[in-house]
Amino acid sequence: MIASRKSIQGRIFTLLLILQAALIVTGGAVRLTGSGLGCPTWPECTPGSYTPVPRQAEGQLHAWIEFGNRLLTFLLFFTAIAAFILSLRISKNLIYKKRLRLLALFQILGIFGQAILGGITVLTDLNPIPVAGHYLLSIALITGAIKLRYEVVGNEMQSVSPLLQTIIRIQIALTILVLIVGTVVTGSGPHAGDLKARRFGFDPQIVSWIHADLVIALTIFVFVTFLMLKDLSGPLRKMTSIFLLVILSQGAIGYIQYFTGLPELIVGVHLLGSTLVWITAWSLFEILGIKLISGKAVK
Repeated sequence: MIASRKSIQGRIFTLLLILQAALIVTGGAVRLTGSGLGCPTWPECTPGSYTPVPRQAEGQLHAWIEFGNRLLTFLLFFTAIAAFILSLRISKNLIYKKRLRLLALFQILGIFGQAILGGITVLTDLNPIPVAGHYLLSIALITGAIKLRYEVVGNEMQSVSPLLQTIIRIQIALTILVLIVGTVVTGSGPHAGDLKARRFGFDPQIVSWIHADLVIALTIFVFVTFLMLKDLSGPLRKMTSIFLLVILSQGAIGYIQYFTGLPELIVGVHLLGSTLVWITAWSLFEILGIKLISGKAVK
């Protein structure tokens, strides 16, 4: 641990993680309110102006919803800058300073990538491929933010058997697959962000079934992990219990939205749930002490 969770440094890295997750939720709000083209161009909001203008053809509400999501990206960017500067200052005497600094730098580069991908999304009239990429890049940035936060405030690790390590690795792979297929379901469904936006063209029912089957498979693996840990104490058991609760709740919400005709509010909650699923899944993985970026010892 380099800094306390409640210190200013610790809060900055926590805020970075929260904002990365919030960007997914606000991006979903843009899509679910039909505001995907509220700002019809990029980097400007409308030709000749970087902000919404009165009597804009897209409507003031849609314009400001989309513009608000863009503003959140700026707040996220400045938070990432602050986190990078802090990482330089607090890592001077650390043997793993290279890893810490690279994780912080990747946050900044990833946000630039999000901005560019967001522009491509707008300029291609919400093509589902960059829309899906937008979400998956956010998932990657959340992963980095979790690791960066744990590097600073510390986390309790636990050694387990090779078999259990393998099962948890399978869980991560399944979770990634669930999220990817989830973007295909979204790109095939009705909430495109604009009435004229393209869709993938897949049968929404079939891809929804595939998505649900993967969630069931993931739930089984998590439940098996839970049973294998029932006689053990430590952070792994606690996080597995949380993950099982989150994945069951998310599955229930998924079925509710499917059988109620995909109401916007429930879909939004499901999107938030997908973010929580990944955060808990990766936090579980972190307890095993896996490093994305190795750091050479330095004097």
